[in-house]
Amino acid sequence: MRLPEFPDGFLFGAATASYQIEGAYDEDGRGPSIWDTFCREPGRVADGATGDVACDHYHRYREDVALLRELGVDSYRFSVAWPRIQPDGSGPVNTAGLDFYDRLVDELLAAGISPAATLYHWDLPQALEDRGGWRVRETAERFAEYAGLVAARLGDRVDRWITLNEPFCSAFVGYAAGAHAPGAREGRGALAAAHHLLVGHGLAVRELRAAGVREVGITLNPDRLLPATDSPADLAAVRRVETLHNDVWFEPLFAGRYPEHEAETWGELLPSGDASYRREGDLDLIGAPLDFVGINYYRPITVADAPYRDPDPATRTAVDVRAEESWRDDVRHTTMGWPVVPHTFTDLLVDLTKRYPALPPILITENGSAEADTTDADGRVRDTDRIDYLHGHLDALAAALRAGVDVRGYYVWSLLDNFEWARGYGQRFGIVRVDYATQARTPKDSYHWYQRLIAAHRTRAGA
Repeated sequence: MRLPEFPDGFLFGAATASYQIEGAYDEDGRGPSIWDTFCREPGRVADGATGDVACDHYHRYREDVALLRELGVDSYRFSVAWPRIQPDGSGPVNTAGLDFYDRLVDELLAAGISPAATLYHWDLPQALEDRGGWRVRETAERFAEYAGLVAARLGDRVDRWITLNEPFCSAFVGYAAGAHAPGAREGRGALAAAHHLLVGHGLAVRELRAAGVREVGITLNPDRLLPATDSPADLAAVRRVETLHNDVWFEPLFAGRYPEHEAETWGELLPSGDASYRREGDLDLIGAPLDFVGINYYRPITVADAPYRDPDPATRTAVDVRAEESWRDDVRHTTMGWPVVPHTFTDLLVDLTKRYPALPPILITENGSAEADTTDADGRVRDTDRIDYLHGHLDALAAALRAGVDVRGYYVWSLLDNFEWARGYGQRFGIVRVDYATQARTPKDSYHWYQRLIAAHRTRAGA
């Protein structure tokens, strides 16, 4: 199997997120997050799982950095837990919380690994949710304050800063679908959350620039959307879902406007008059230039026209856009139920580049697969399906580069098996197996495959 090839200077990394791996949920002054609360509500998370311990990375980070060093990555993408820095989401900094990330960054640098810090990977301090969460502008303002505190401590050593990870999930999965924390099912509240997440991003960019950090970006998870048929109704449904999944982020960030089809998509749920959460100058704030955009990609979605699930706009959620989303059934699926169609990765990246001339360089900040890993008697994890997935998607990424897409790097998701949000611990994305009972780490065959790819890339670059 020929390994995919990438240009000199291309960055290879691995990614994780704070609540999914750290554990130590009540240590050293950390306050509760919306995920601590959500996990304790019956029926929210598979098997009643929580991130209380997760992978115990808070205590085992040196072991995990050693795995990264052995893997040979150029960079490690981690996220900072806001409740560790400001337990109530505002006010004085919790020094012990910053000390942990200080130690982690120093350990990475000593291993020759460039740190990439995500400021928000969904673990909002519960105290801010109690005051309205992302529905209100105050949370955006507090987020900027928090960004400044972290940058003041780590900005001299962290090369890349990501303000938000997948705001689609924060706004629409958390505040509309109710499947993620805080578990709300709202219409206008979810749309307000989407806007305030972008306002928070813009305010945080100001703070990061003022701190003099090297590179600033945001991570989005655009979807490749395929019509179920070529009928006008299904094509119109794709436009509405495109607005929900993609345009609500890309248009304000990279085109200086709100989505063209938002009225068709949300109708009465949109802000108006004195009830509007949009303010003059917000688009300029949101659209401040970035050094890169992170793209997370896993699978395509098939879209068909459908009636409203709830005909009453007073109770309709923001994800109810007269469309039905489904997965293709003619290809292999991961254990998440997601179809494996690598060429859609190329198609998405090429399309984004054509649609947004102002798009900055791209980093693939997540890509990977959950698989039914089995461990042999000798302890080896032969995750051939994951290797096939990674190989296919890296081939697709190389094809996007050949088509002229400016991609500068790739982070595999994930370094470790971890807490997979509402799915609990039943889904394994890691290239390193974690035995949750003993916390033992075992590199899988995919780890060694990725290790060989990185080594081969460096050999070619040095030739």
